Amino acid sequence: ARKGELSVDQVTGGTFTISNLGTFDVEAFTPIINPPQCAILGVGKVIRKPWVLNDQVVVRPVAILSLSFDHRIVDGALAARFLQRIKETMENPQTLLG
Repeated sequence: ARKGELSVDQVTGGTFTISNLGTFDVEAFTPIINPPQCAILGVGKVIRKPWVLNDQVVVRPVAILSLSFDHRIVDGALAARFLQRIKETMENPQTLLG
């Protein structure tokens, strides 16, 4: 992709997109679904923010994730659980190892 050598066939037929505008210094945005896909995850810039953790205020890296999805294909509760799982995994990446 970076060499500009992808064909149209190589970039079509997907069902889900991940869009990262954090690299452009964007903290949050609303991603638009690419039809006929069912969903898109938007990832914003990681910034350091004060955060309450175990009743203590600490500085933590924080990123805003935005999930847009087609309600005709995906139930909202299922989409929320998916986003929750991503959050949990990012907060505890060691869970991927066990």
